[in-house]
Amino acid sequence: MPAKIPRLLISDTRNNIYDLPFLEATGMKGGEHFRLDPSCLVKLPRDSELFMLPERMPVGYDGKEERYVCLDRNPFKKTNEPCFAVAAFVAPGYTSLFSASYKERKSAGLLPLFSYTAVTFYKGGFYAAGLKVDACRRQQLKGMDVRRVRKNIQTFRGIFPQNRLVRHLSTCALVYGCPAAKNFFLKRYEAPLPASPICNATCVGCISYQSSKSCSVTQSRITFVPSGEEIAEVALFHIKEVRDPVVSFGQGCEGEPLMVGDVLEKAIRLIRRSTKKGVINLNTNASKPDVIRRLFDAGLDSIRVSMNSVREPFYTSYYRPKGYGFKDVVSSITAAKKAGGFISINYLVMPGFTDSRSEVDAFLRFLGKGSVDMVQWRNLNYDPAAYFRKLKVKVTRADMTGMDIFVKRVEDEYPGIMKGYFNPSKGRRRREKIRHEANGKRYG
Repeated sequence: MPAKIPRLLISDTRNNIYDLPFLEATGMKGGEHFRLDPSCLVKLPRDSELFMLPERMPVGYDGKEERYVCLDRNPFKKTNEPCFAVAAFVAPGYTSLFSASYKERKSAGLLPLFSYTAVTFYKGGFYAAGLKVDACRRQQLKGMDVRRVRKNIQTFRGIFPQNRLVRHLSTCALVYGCPAAKNFFLKRYEAPLPASPICNATCVGCISYQSSKSCSVTQSRITFVPSGEEIAEVALFHIKEVRDPVVSFGQGCEGEPLMVGDVLEKAIRLIRRSTKKGVINLNTNASKPDVIRRLFDAGLDSIRVSMNSVREPFYTSYYRPKGYGFKDVVSSITAAKKAGGFISINYLVMPGFTDSRSEVDAFLRFLGKGSVDMVQWRNLNYDPAAYFRKLKVKVTRADMTGMDIFVKRVEDEYPGIMKGYFNPSKGRRRREKIRHEANGKRYG
């Protein structure tokens, strides 16, 4: 019989998942637990994953006793077997509204670098506390035939026998399952152009480099700097083969691309010498305004600037920049806008922090400066409880406005700013402009 209320999910020691009919599912923000209203739930999207959270006790809500309950033992076992909280890693295109709800045991270590969204059993299936922000199918596994990827990798290596970047991307596609690399070999959407093995930040949640052994990286960083010619060769091939293409510097398998600005500049000039088609994009920490200016002079079209906060103390605590500060990030955004570029904010969402009143107010003021064309509401891949400890963040229940409400406020107050998850192509930007103008709204 379908569950009438969102039921709590737990995992046993063998990774079996159970739903509890006597406890409601809850979500967590800033260490506080919340009942999950069905209005915040979406059917677990295709390509999402379920995680068992080791050494973390699930927290549910007892409707009869009207209190939150922490389970340290599996109620389905007669022995004293422990049980663990369950989380969802939601598919790209969805933003988390609540983190999984749990309490840590003393033995709990740092969780791997993923995002951990609250998940429940409801209406006969799994549902997650998430919001759909992008309908693009760019990273859906359904369109990524691994056999075709393998076949095309062999073909591409034959076409580009000396290109080290092609060999690197084949490892990304086959070993790490990188959807961007797979899309390159499938000749569709956005192609990655990793270039820098070094970085000028030591981000808390960096997925390609961690100095501490307590946290493993999710994919290894590129070990060489490809030449401008190698990069241009890859980019031009993709641009020629794809109808509405995007090529992007700044990937999860590299450091900060601005650290090799000369190489990027050469590559961009080579690309634009051959074609005006497509979008050349830079995913960046925007730490070097002078380099940003040079790249736009060379033919760069857009930048996507990553940030966890627009408040300098919290930005600095997470990015731990070396040789630059938040004022340089703002200067880079201003320089990109002055050059006529399209600017996206890669806003790394952590429920309870991102939707806190102070952050919401600061972000709305930041958007009011008029330099941002798009907000990409992406989930921050980090242990939720550890994040608040690491950044020394203290919030109360009254401080948290709700991520869905925050996203809606941005849409209402800045209707010309695009909402999404992926770097937009020229075609998508054109369609978005037409839609806004048809509705009588200012665009950009």
